[in-house]
Amino acid sequence: MSEITIVGAGANGCTLALLLSRYGVRVTVLERRTELLNHPAATILNARSQEIWHHASPELAARIAALAPPPEEIGMVRWYTDLSSPRIGDIDLMADTDRIERIRSHSRFLISHIGQQQLMAVLWDALDADPLVNFRRGVPVRRVQTTPSGATVHAVALDGATEKISSRFVVAADGANSAVRDELGIAMRGPVLANMASVFFNAELYTGGTRPLLSFVYSPAFCGILVAHADNNYVLMTPYLSDKQEIAQNGRAFWARTLPRVIGRDKPFRIHSVGTWTMTSQIAESFAKGNVILVGDAAHRFPHTGGFGLNSGVQDAHNLAWKLAAVLEERAPASLLDSYEPERRPVVERFAAQSVANHFQLDDVMEGLTSGNRALARVTRAFAHPVVDRLPAVVTRRVADTMMKLAMRPTGKLLGDSASAREWRDTVKRRIPGQMQEFVSTGLEFGYAYSGDLIRTEPTPRPMDGEGVMEYLPTTWPGARVPHTWLAGEGGAVSTHDLLDLRDYTLFTPDPQGWRTAVPTTAPVTVVGLDAANAEDRQQILDLFEVGEHGAVLVRPDGHVSWRTAARAASAAPELERLVSTCGISCATEGSAT
Repeated sequence: MSEITIVGAGANGCTLALLLSRYGVRVTVLERRTELLNHPAATILNARSQEIWHHASPELAARIAALAPPPEEIGMVRWYTDLSSPRIGDIDLMADTDRIERIRSHSRFLISHIGQQQLMAVLWDALDADPLVNFRRGVPVRRVQTTPSGATVHAVALDGATEKISSRFVVAADGANSAVRDELGIAMRGPVLANMASVFFNAELYTGGTRPLLSFVYSPAFCGILVAHADNNYVLMTPYLSDKQEIAQNGRAFWARTLPRVIGRDKPFRIHSVGTWTMTSQIAESFAKGNVILVGDAAHRFPHTGGFGLNSGVQDAHNLAWKLAAVLEERAPASLLDSYEPERRPVVERFAAQSVANHFQLDDVMEGLTSGNRALARVTRAFAHPVVDRLPAVVTRRVADTMMKLAMRPTGKLLGDSASAREWRDTVKRRIPGQMQEFVSTGLEFGYAYSGDLIRTEPTPRPMDGEGVMEYLPTTWPGARVPHTWLAGEGGAVSTHDLLDLRDYTLFTPDPQGWRTAVPTTAPVTVVGLDAANAEDRQQILDLFEVGEHGAVLVRPDGHVSWRTAARAASAAPELERLVSTCGISCATEGSAT
């Protein structure tokens, strides 16, 4: 019997299974699909997610990184009336070379543009290859029962028989429409913002020059976003109001007629797939019930504006993995898992707020030309009202189509060569740079921090650059991700993140000998010296860790700082001992992996 059953083999479930495997934990992963979903969802994989996959397996992280196009190929965001017309304006994300150099110093990885369908092929291969993971496809879960000592899922096997699978813990990683969450009666709280439809297609749209990563299209015939993928593949998406409209009822017919209007009638195309989804900003009222824990979209879902969805789920898995392992290995009480929601909820609430702000800030570009996303949210909710739902489908469809056309009609002011049209295009061009936060959120990518019982907080506020959205300020402030830098290792330079102990706390200090002498060998602490890979970088590393010549920074297995001190080991070691004992983590067993 597996100690943990994970329901759902999306990015979150796969990541958790692979992280747990490093601890020797046997995991069963149940996936309702038999084949990978080819229709892309997330496309932005931030550097922090790649660090977490590297923590699971350097080989896995290398396979994922190999899928990414060069950064210079994903740095352009443009606004058009249609792709056959000159662009209105753009944002070049690679233009600020100083900012790019700062970002490169924060991690060995860079944010990447990789379609989720490409990512999932790599993750599923990794599950299949892992001897500790029992990966079962085509097994939907129908019921979940919790007991004081565990949980049981009732699944439907490939032969149609009902099967009961019991384990110590069940993790619901089964997405936005989580069957496990619904079975447990956990409600989602937050607004619906829009109904969205998309088409995944192949076309040769750009034969020369820079191919934009994102193209915002605004015209009386169509308003939406075009996302570039590998091999001349694209996703085009747009909002709609009612599931009775053609775009939802017969998507292929709608897109076959619409694509030529957007990409040009002379451009041949091939449709791979079509889909719809509901854009919301919702968070579960609870992240756990009994021994069942929610991660990723099962616990929280955001607008796509900012790219926080998939990445926040990977962070959930990272936060949870070391805690589950500590409990299963009896190095910590089950109450350690109570820290999961208090740590993650404020982070995902911050991501949700930024995603919604990005979504509504798009209105600023087209003010006076479209009714905007705020109005769209209100009308979408109105169409979901039961009274509207009872109207004949033909009436609802006609009203919805008419309202969408009326909303897009003012964009016609952008068309033509009149003085007014030129002035409107110039106005939009001037507004576009104000959208930068949607595409650059390094401060949130690396700068999210935890608080709670496992963190020894300080009275001073956390240092941040600006609002902490675009700019990241590396810090060892308790709760923050420990900064990445290169230290001296036996085989050459090694990242601080590669020196984290798998089970014990890691104590980074410029005075390793003093701390090794002061800290008892029974304490679950591995001492690492802050020895610069290059001697000339020593002062820079001391400044980065913020504890002077003799202090220390205590870091958890997931890379987040628990405590720090500028005091010498002899005086500060007793406080460290009290901290690790109150956190309930005992010393790792002999021969544990690192």
